[in-house]
Amino acid sequence: MFRYLKLIVLNRNAILVFAVIAGIIVGEHASSLKFLTFPALALTMTFSMTGMSLVQLRSEPHIFKPMLTGIALNYVAFSAVMLPLAYWLMPTKELFYGFVIIAATPPGVAIIPFSFILRGNVVYAIISVTGAFLGSILIAPLMVKLFATSSGINPTDLLLLMLQLVVAPLVVSRFLLWKPIKPFIEKVRGKVVDWGFAILIFVAVGLNRQVFFSSPALLLSITGILVVTIFGLGHFTNILARRLNISQEKRIPMVMLVGIKSSGFSVFTALTLFGKEAAIPSAVMAVVVLLYLIFLSIKSKAL
Repeated sequence: MFRYLKLIVLNRNAILVFAVIAGIIVGEHASSLKFLTFPALALTMTFSMTGMSLVQLRSEPHIFKPMLTGIALNYVAFSAVMLPLAYWLMPTKELFYGFVIIAATPPGVAIIPFSFILRGNVVYAIISVTGAFLGSILIAPLMVKLFATSSGINPTDLLLLMLQLVVAPLVVSRFLLWKPIKPFIEKVRGKVVDWGFAILIFVAVGLNRQVFFSSPALLLSITGILVVTIFGLGHFTNILARRLNISQEKRIPMVMLVGIKSSGFSVFTALTLFGKEAAIPSAVMAVVVLLYLIFLSIKSKAL
C-alpha cells in the first residue's frame, strides 16, 4: 500500500493520472477548490521558469532564428492544424473558444528537461521556448481578438493575465535562482510543478465530470483533434526537418515545440475567460501531452 502511495506522490505521470481519475470520481468537490487555481498556476509557472536560463540569450550569438522558430512552430503551425478542425467539429462556441485558448497558450516548459532526457539540443530548446514565451505576451491577446471576437472578451484582459502569469513569474523566477536557495529550488521544483498542475487538472475535470459520463462522442472528437494536431504535426515536423538536413539534436525540441502547450495555463485561462465548458479541451490535452511525451521517450531513437 505504501509503495503505491509513494508512486502517486512522487511520479509525474502517476500524479497527472491520479488528478484526472480524482476529478471524475470526486469532482463534485472541484468547485470548492476553484479559488486555488490562480495561486497554483502562478506558483507552478514561477517554479517552471527556474529551468529557463536567460543567460543563454546573452551568450548565444544567433538567438533570433531559434526564437522565431519556437514562435512559428508553437503558434502558427499548431493553430493552422488545430483551429480549423475545432471550428468544424465542436458543437458549441465555448468549446471552440477552449481550443483558441490552447492555440494561444505558451509552450510547456517540460520541453526543456525532456530535450535533455531525449538527448536533444538543450540550449536550442531553452532559446526557442523562451522566444515563444515572450511572444505569447502579444500573440495570445491577438489570437483571442481574431478568433473569439463574438465572445465579449476584451483582449486587454488577456494581456493583463499574460503579464501576471508569464512576465511576473519570469521575473520572480530569477530571484529563486539566487545561489543560496537555488539547490533547494531545484530539488523541489519538479514536485511543486507536478502538484500545481494536478490541482488545475482536477478542477477542470471535476467541473466537467458529467461530460465524461454522458458525452463520449464529444470526448472522442476533442481527443481526435488533439491527437491529430500533437502526434500528427510532430511526425510531419520531424520528417520535414530531416529533409531540410536539420540535426537530430535540434529536431528533438522542434517536435515538442510544435505540439506541447502548457496545460495548466490553458486550463486556468479558459476557466477564467470563458467558463468551465471551455476548459474541457485543456483537461483532455493534459492527458494527450502526457501520452505524447511517453511516446517520444519510447521512440526517441527514430527521431
